[in-house]
Amino acid sequence: QVQLVESGGALVQAGGSLRLSCAASSSIFNVNTMGWYRQAPGKQRELVAAITSGGSTNYADSVKGRFTISRDNTKNMVYLQMNSLKPEDTAVYYCNARAVAWGSWGQGTQVTVSS
Repeated sequence: QVQLVESGGALVQAGGSLRLSCAASSSIFNVNTMGWYRQAPGKQRELVAAITSGGSTNYADSVKGRFTISRDNTKNMVYLQMNSLKPEDTAVYYCNARAVAWGSWGQGTQVTVSS
């Protein structure tokens, strides 16, 4: 099981961009799926984007065409590039690792988009 630490959250104006990073404490080479989730105040945590060990990706409909997830197994890093940000993207963003026998969450990073 790996420990995950997110970074890159900030306050940004609508239309701006941010890149979130997730650093894993050990190899993610064999981790089935790495993902980014978000949770806004008063709402349930939701999947934003995920990427498999084979590089397949999927995105929430609300972020398709604006967000891009990537992983660098050599650096044990996962990234979320967020463009054309909207106020409704405001949330705490969490990194998630899901293997066959375990899962792990980071502590979250705050993204606030002002209108």
